[in-house]
Amino acid sequence: MTNELLWVIFALVNFTLFLLVYKFFGKLGIIIWIVIATILANIQVTKMIYIFGIDATLGNILYGTIFLATDVLNEIFGKKEAKKAVFIGFLVMIITVITMTLSLEFIPHPEDFAQDSLVIIFGYMPRLLLASLSAFIVSQLIDVYIFDKIKTRLPDNKHLWIRNNVSTILSQLVDSLIFVPIAFYGTVSFETLLGLILSTYLIKVIVALLDTPFIYLIKKVNPIKELNG
Repeated sequence: MTNELLWVIFALVNFTLFLLVYKFFGKLGIIIWIVIATILANIQVTKMIYIFGIDATLGNILYGTIFLATDVLNEIFGKKEAKKAVFIGFLVMIITVITMTLSLEFIPHPEDFAQDSLVIIFGYMPRLLLASLSAFIVSQLIDVYIFDKIKTRLPDNKHLWIRNNVSTILSQLVDSLIFVPIAFYGTVSFETLLGLILSTYLIKVIVALLDTPFIYLIKKVNPIKELNG
């Protein structure tokens, strides 16, 4: 199976799992998903893959579902709940960094086999940490703001795809423009830096387009938790 086909399947699986989490747990399920996706995306991003003719990181799909999650919250529950979810995700990132950084300071047992792997995954360089946190909080808040503004002007359900795609595509551009320069400026050539921005953004745009049918499906779902309540 090629990376391209596996990547598309992986994206559809992630979107389907998100839909199921919402079906069974409603708004709480979306918050749970954001917590899970925030942690796992930052682990997956350490794996590099070659896809669609470009170098990419694996975490872009799960990271993209966080934008889908905040868009769903904004659409169904309002801007206030979407912003709350963004700050929850940001807090999760900080807690993960603090707890795992301290965990790495423990002297491992002579027969321990996990320390080196954990250092690779969670041994955040201060520069990468700053890039990740800055990109997350700024791009997510922009996504919430743009989605809400478009919803005010184009509230009809037939315009949901516009709200979802425009807000996500623009905010993901901001995400790439913040993360890549902070993380890599001065360590690679300007051409390489520009290439990283473009390739990273391209993958994020593809994820945004793929999630469009799912936001329509989610709006038709009646969460079991809410029905029972």
